[in-house]
Amino acid sequence: MVAPKKPRRTAERILEVSLELFNRYGEPNVSTTLISAELGISPGNLYYHYPAKDELINSLFDRYERALGEILQAADGVENVEDAWLFFHMLFELVWGYRFLYRDLNDLLSKNRRLETHFQFVLKNKAKAMHALLDGLSRSGAVRLTGAEAAPLATSMVVLVTYWLSYEYVREPRKALEPESAAASMGRGAYHALALLLPHLDANSRAHLDTLAAAYVQP
Repeated sequence: MVAPKKPRRTAERILEVSLELFNRYGEPNVSTTLISAELGISPGNLYYHYPAKDELINSLFDRYERALGEILQAADGVENVEDAWLFFHMLFELVWGYRFLYRDLNDLLSKNRRLETHFQFVLKNKAKAMHALLDGLSRSGAVRLTGAEAAPLATSMVVLVTYWLSYEYVREPRKALEPESAAASMGRGAYHALALLLPHLDANSRAHLDTLAAAYVQP
């Protein structure tokens, strides 16, 4: 006989539903009243677990930051275009999963001091990972880069990853952040991050990137 599943803890359900609503409507457009109604619980029950909306946001950001750290560690193992393609796809999948952070980034940072401080670490860690990725590609011979070229290239990659969804939203405001757009958006983002390497790739790596783009990138 299979033991019945334990009911999920209320605090966990609150975070899951909050993330879904924030991603769907944008954090500024989601109130704690809407969250409690969606969950079918009283506002008092919600406040018991998360006394302020910022605590919900901070808890979700903590989850994002932990997951990001795990993905960024994978940059140390990148040796070729295929590895880099997978790395950027993983990165964009995480960004998509927490897209409310990027959709409303400037607004969130202006209102939440803790988020403002921690996002500085996010940028630094992203930059460190991009340098590791470039070092791995250089050691394998896939790219030829001088130290002077690597620093601005790493920064450009960080900027692209951080603001790609903003670009997608401006490009197609009615569709960009809908679930059906996820695969195409992530594919374009991964390609354009790697396209920054085009002037530095060897011939075989460039041809492989073209093959990946033809197979996975929608215009």
